[in-house]
Amino acid sequence: MADLAYYITDYGYWALFIGCLAEGETITLLGGIAAHQGLLHLPWVIAVVALGGTLGDQLLFFLGRRFGGKVISRMKSQEKRIERANKLIARHPMLFVIGVRFMYGFRIIGPVLIGASRLPPSRFVPLNILGAILWATIFVLLGYFGGEAIARFISGFDKRLTSLLFCALVIAAILLLRFWWRRHRAE
Repeated sequence: MADLAYYITDYGYWALFIGCLAEGETITLLGGIAAHQGLLHLPWVIAVVALGGTLGDQLLFFLGRRFGGKVISRMKSQEKRIERANKLIARHPMLFVIGVRFMYGFRIIGPVLIGASRLPPSRFVPLNILGAILWATIFVLLGYFGGEAIARFISGFDKRLTSLLFCALVIAAILLLRFWWRRHRAE
């Protein structure tokens, strides 16, 4: 985590952009925290995160159009999830494309599945951009305002300790959400 904070602080927007090409939430939250601390500018953080998320999903979408059938056929253990996702794509393509980046476990494979489903690029691209903007705005603002709340709470501590503590809290919150989601899905 300290390495991520180091890269975001030292490389700023480039670190956010590269980090959001594939991964997202942790980098995005850290970008919001960096904006809160005045290291980066909030509107630029949202724009860079949205751009990185958009381009990452575009690449995965086109890989799915080209190689999706081969990739999916090798995922025997995930057949039920893939079948359910394909039904959702067929019934609600707009909601699936916009929401895929918010679905645990579908951040990487979701755009590949959408590409393999043969959804036309003319439908995917604008929905992907809209989804990336919503996702970037929500997660960057969570980091930004979460950073503000934590900073007020422990304003007497050293600034580095505050950053480390907040990063640990963000990771703990993400892990708890993932644990809850897995448990919820298992039931």
